[in-house]
Amino acid sequence: MENWEAFLAPYEQAIEELKVKLKGMRKLFEVDRQHSPIEFVTGRVKPIPSILDKARRKNVPFHQIGEGIQDIAGLRMMCQFVDDITSVVELLRERNDFDIVEERDYIANKKESGYRSYHLVLRYPVQTVEGEKKLLVEIQIRTLAMNFWATVEHSLNYKYKGQLPSGIEMRIQRAAEAAFRLDEEMSKIRGEIQEAHQVFLRKLEKNNPSTDKSR
Repeated sequence: MENWEAFLAPYEQAIEELKVKLKGMRKLFEVDRQHSPIEFVTGRVKPIPSILDKARRKNVPFHQIGEGIQDIAGLRMMCQFVDDITSVVELLRERNDFDIVEERDYIANKKESGYRSYHLVLRYPVQTVEGEKKLLVEIQIRTLAMNFWATVEHSLNYKYKGQLPSGIEMRIQRAAEAAFRLDEEMSKIRGEIQEAHQVFLRKLEKNNPSTDKSR
């Protein structure tokens, strides 16, 4: 790859545009005083060493990196509840500003490690000085508990170069199940949590009245 900066620039543009759009979805729920299935959104372009490492592991030729690696541009959408993930997926399916080319449900079909998340691969159009480019972008949708577990598991795999000691591997799998049980329990008391949140918002507004709307 002769010019990484030029190659990655459209991916960076895609990330920034999608972050604005997806955060905008969350804002609409807030304006309508509805529970937002989207807690927050993050995004990043994969570092060059990680791209090269993945290309080697998957035997992807350099000239096919754009198609062979789906997560050069990656976003994460965090949800409070497992059921919110289904709502977010449906919202994304209804959009017409990108095409969904692949879905992978690692919640119904968790990985052996215990990893849970819902992955969508999009083909997103970016307008560049050379014309439109349609790039692959991966969106991972997960709960806060799933994300905490995945972050820790990723760090441990990095430390042990993907070869976790059997004792740690077993404990991390148990932690994954504990995180999922937490998600299930929170879903059961979802109504109470949402009602408490509304009480909190009303109290916040009472203590911080808005400016005079008649102006």
